[in-house]
This record gives sequence, C-alpha cells and structure tokens, in this order.
Amino acid sequence: MTFLSLAAPAANGEAAGSAAFPPFDPWHFPSQLFWLVILFGGLYIALSRFVLPKLGGVIEKRGDTIADALDDAARLDEQAKEAKKQQEQHLAEARAKARETADKARAKVEAEIAEETQKVDADLSTRLDEAEARIQKVRAEALSNVDSIAADTTQVMLARFGVSVSDAEAKKAVEQATKG
Repeated sequence: MTFLSLAAPAANGEAAGSAAFPPFDPWHFPSQLFWLVILFGGLYIALSRFVLPKLGGVIEKRGDTIADALDDAARLDEQAKEAKKQQEQHLAEARAKARETADKARAKVEAEIAEETQKVDADLSTRLDEAEARIQKVRAEALSNVDSIAADTTQVMLARFGVSVSDAEAKKAVEQATKG
C-alpha cells in the first residue's frame, strides 16, 4: 500500500520529484540498470572463474573417488569370491583326503582284525583238536580200565558175601556181562 500512496501524487499532477520514492523514480532507472549489469556481471565472472571451477573440481574429484572406491570394491568382491572358491576347493580336497585316509585306516584295521581272527581261530582249532585227542585218550584209558575195575569190584562184592573168585573168573564174568 505504501507504493500506491507514493505514486498517487504523481498521478494527480503534483511534483513527482519531491514526494516519489527515489528507486522508483524513472530518472534513476538508467543508473540502476548500469549498476545492476555491473554487479551481476562481476558476480557472474567471480562465480564462473573462481567459485564454480573449484566447486566443479571438488565434485569431479568426489565422483572420481567414488568411482575408484566402487572399482576397488568390485575388485575386492571378485577377490573374495575367488578366495571363497579356493577355500571351498581346499576344504573339499581336505575332506576327500580325510575320507581316503579313514578308508585306508579302516581297511588296515579290518585286515588286522581278520588276520588276528584267523590266528585265534587257528589256535582255537589246534587247542580243540588237542583237547579232543586228550579226551579220546582219557576215554580209551578209562574204558580199558573199566573191565579191570569191574572185575575188582566184583571180587570185593563177592568177598563180602563170603565167595572167593579169582581174577580170571571175575574178568570172564565182566566180559560176558558187557557183551550181552
């Protein structure tokens, strides 16, 4: 509203120079335009020659740094992937080697167990054969002595009854009793 109140006396025909706001006085427009061109030209030159190149350099440097960092990150990612592949390959080789070693050890232990079992079986078989032979021998001896024991027992029993029998008669009686 102030602008309208200042412009009103000039419109009514009053003296424009006495009551008008000086920046809006048309007489000052050429000097204002001159200083406007000079200030904005100087500002443009200062910005385009000094500030904007430095700012552009900083932005370009930052962009290069980011691009380099991204390139390094991609390279390190590839190295990490390759290292992971190598680690997995080494791990697989180690597992295969461990499995092979375990299989060899298992086969060796099984062979030793089989060999030991064969030795023990052979030893037991030999001992069983020897024991069987001793049993047969003892049985044969026992059976050969049974007749003489039976004859002696017969003589003793008959002697208790008051009957006296010779060895030959007792043996003959035992033989007849065992055959028939």
